[in-house]
Amino acid sequence: MSQNSSVKKIVAYFSMEIYLSDLLANYAGGLGVLAGDILRAAADQDYSLVGMTLLNSQGYLEQQINEQGEQTESPATLDRRLLKKLPTEISVLVGSDEVRVGVWEFMVKGVRGTSAPSYLLDTDLPVNKEEHRQLTKRLYGGDQERRLKQAIILGRGGVKMLQALGYEVKKYHLNEGHCAFAALALFNNSQAKSNEQKVAELKAQCLFTTHTSVKDAQNEFSQTEIRSQIPDFPVHLPGLIKNNRLSLTEMALYFSAYVNAVSLSHQRVVAKIFPNREINYITNGVHSLTWTAPEFQTLYDKYLPGWRENNNYLEKAEQIPVAEIWAAHQKTKARLLEYVKIKTGLSWSPDVLTIVFARRMAAYKRPELLLFDLERLLKIQATHGKMQIIFAGKAHSQDESGRKFIRDIYEIKNKYAGRLDLCFLENYEAPLAKLLVAGADLWLNTPLVGNEASGTSGMKAAHNGVMQISTLDGWWEEGYVPEKTGWLISSDAESKESINQADATNLYDVLENSVLPAYYHEPKKWQTMMRLTIARNASRFNTERVLRQYKAVYDAE
Repeated sequence: MSQNSSVKKIVAYFSMEIYLSDLLANYAGGLGVLAGDILRAAADQDYSLVGMTLLNSQGYLEQQINEQGEQTESPATLDRRLLKKLPTEISVLVGSDEVRVGVWEFMVKGVRGTSAPSYLLDTDLPVNKEEHRQLTKRLYGGDQERRLKQAIILGRGGVKMLQALGYEVKKYHLNEGHCAFAALALFNNSQAKSNEQKVAELKAQCLFTTHTSVKDAQNEFSQTEIRSQIPDFPVHLPGLIKNNRLSLTEMALYFSAYVNAVSLSHQRVVAKIFPNREINYITNGVHSLTWTAPEFQTLYDKYLPGWRENNNYLEKAEQIPVAEIWAAHQKTKARLLEYVKIKTGLSWSPDVLTIVFARRMAAYKRPELLLFDLERLLKIQATHGKMQIIFAGKAHSQDESGRKFIRDIYEIKNKYAGRLDLCFLENYEAPLAKLLVAGADLWLNTPLVGNEASGTSGMKAAHNGVMQISTLDGWWEEGYVPEKTGWLISSDAESKESINQADATNLYDVLENSVLPAYYHEPKKWQTMMRLTIARNASRFNTERVLRQYKAVYDAE
């Protein structure tokens, strides 16, 4: 939207990262992918949702791994030819400096030809100090001070930029606590006579989505840091700063009338963390067309015409012959195995059960669980059928435990070569994710219960008929239907010392007694479950439904 365009009321969707294109690697993972998928749904529905984010011109990290499993990182390269540089610039006060901020535009295209704009803020301008030019380069890079400054640019700069671009915003959607300073900008801009009136005014404008399950993981800053970087921060507001610290999550809660978690199970966790707030939930979804492989798109076009415009049509997937679902899957699997061969030199069979674990390498996600008891794993496959196992995922550069998981996987891969078919595919981003969610036979998800807010990779897999085996965390509580959409990992263990062993034991039991027998000896059952997974989960866990639920909040007076 140019500055000369007529004023249009919009919902402003703020997110520190937004996955806009396979060719723009300026996002880190699930948070950004969700944001992009919601914008794609808005474009499909011609709904006036506008994205606001940082340029993140060096991305999160490009991952390289050597044969010992050591991860090294390098900056991503952003192809700015996909973006439109706008002439509009604003200034944002950071500390005692006025930081100049430019903006780029990306138009997200919808299935009907309509689009949703997204704006990417850029401080890499010659007029700025070098330290400020760095703020919109590396996503989640640097120390606490830089992260605070990045949040200031996103929040305060985003509000000011939308005004400069001529938008009238009816609601501000804050996607995670990084965006909380948008509320500060609105508070300081308010013409209301009292602070109470200002806060009430903001609450009517703001809604907040939290994705965090652990209180200690909230972004917090000392009052000294806040005063240093935000001289006009309203430290006098009661209850905003606690114990001389500011939590961005609690700040977003403070200024938002509507707050939602991202799954039913997550809602219960967040409600315990913030017992004095009403916490709603809108379970995440994925953009159906984006995450459905071409072979399945063709299949749905044939049997479920109109599914692109109305994802609910996928619930009629039982009209599709299971033989055609299997044939489409074998094509997607062949494409994945060809990629494995190119990247690793391994020639794997399309007739062997292929299990994929692909997500950020973090302790609570427990990437090592499948490999917990290697002798039992080898015994199971010797008795019940072979397995081919693919791992993928990045570890944050400062997360030593995540980096160690990758080294451990490589050590096992090298030690058990010839006995266990195992590989790790580096640089897990959207293009690789699309291969994995369609080509896997089984999607593995092993978070420690109570830690996964939602998770969306299994939803992407469901759009391609791929079942999930998972602990009952995040969205799986709503998506799991026994013997229909996948399998459950569960145990009665309570202590931290025993839960990994107990969950691993149960995982092996399910593989031995249910998964492998079904895959190798009951192909009709397996293929019928694939079809039910599409009908039950793909039709429900999509951003068309997510946006419909958010719109009810956006459009409420």
